[in-house]
Amino acid sequence: MNIFNQPLLFKRISIVVSFVIVSLILWNTYTFFQKFKQEERIKMEILAEAQKELSTADLNSNIALSDKIITTNNSIPMILVDDKDEIIYANNLDSIKSLNPEYLQEQLAIMKKENKPIEISYDGKNKQYIYYRDSDLLKKLTYYPLALILILVLFLSVIYLFYSSNKAAETNKLWTGMAKETAHQIGTPLSSLLGWIAILKAEKVDETYIDEIEKDVHRLNTIANRFSKIGSIPELKKRDVVLITKQAFDYLKFRSSTQISFSFTSSDKEIQTLINEELFGWVIENIIKNAIDAMLGKGEVSLKIESSEKKVRILISDTGKGMPKKLFKQIFKPGYTTKKRGWGLGLSLSKRIVEDYHKGKIFVQKSEIGKGTTFEIILDKIS
Repeated sequence: MNIFNQPLLFKRISIVVSFVIVSLILWNTYTFFQKFKQEERIKMEILAEAQKELSTADLNSNIALSDKIITTNNSIPMILVDDKDEIIYANNLDSIKSLNPEYLQEQLAIMKKENKPIEISYDGKNKQYIYYRDSDLLKKLTYYPLALILILVLFLSVIYLFYSSNKAAETNKLWTGMAKETAHQIGTPLSSLLGWIAILKAEKVDETYIDEIEKDVHRLNTIANRFSKIGSIPELKKRDVVLITKQAFDYLKFRSSTQISFSFTSSDKEIQTLINEELFGWVIENIIKNAIDAMLGKGEVSLKIESSEKKVRILISDTGKGMPKKLFKQIFKPGYTTKKRGWGLGLSLSKRIVEDYHKGKIFVQKSEIGKGTTFEIILDKIS
């Protein structure tokens, strides 16, 4: 069994493995931190003994070892105080700031909170105390697990993105294959229908009937062409976007309920842009069909085209049920639908056609529950 073909199992295994790795990292770091901290404590206790021997030594004593122990401490910040808490000297602190008594008192307060003092007693009298804080190396060690966890998260994110992209690519191939096969299957009966139309014309059947059949055949041919273009880069040509949009608009207008009113307005009679007629007409139809469904067969659909110096804006509004703002982006995702029937591909395909093929933008401009929705499409205008 390949776990990469089992999404839920793969995710669960990834979570468990990640949890185990993070737990081991945190535990090992904590153990190492405590051991390192204990070693620093031992070093300071040895230094305290050296300090005691150095202070009690006479002129004939060998103080070389004690002096070396004290002078070689160049990593652990410390402050030596007397029994009255007066500072005798400080080591491994900022040399310039240490000239300021307030700075030394601040550091002493920090050291008192971090570690217990080490007492130096001279025959039970004249006690002194060494206060110290963790070395910079030990402090950096506390950030070590965070860095490892971050690396682990990044690594898992790369794996997840790789897995998701592979899955998305497979899904795209599936939809593309289905679309092309659909176009191929439609092509066979279309050829037959064209032959029957020719026979009907030869039999001198009423031209009105033949014209209507030819319109439907032309429509089926358009649908087949649209599906055949999915998955391949369509050819864009300089066309009048007003005319193409009006044709798609009128097609649904004359085939919709009389309880729906349609209005079409444009700031210019003709606006040129690079466009694929069949695919862009599909976008307009998809949005208008969604508008009709949202109004439950009764309401108003309005389409307005606005032109600026470099852009063309197409606004499609309805008086339907509207939607909350959180769905503005979600409705363009493949498979999302609020209908009992349908696969939720219309708006997803529309977004791909507009943004990937035509390098434009499509989005929900505004929507209000119970009042309706406005979609906006933006394309580049050419002269």
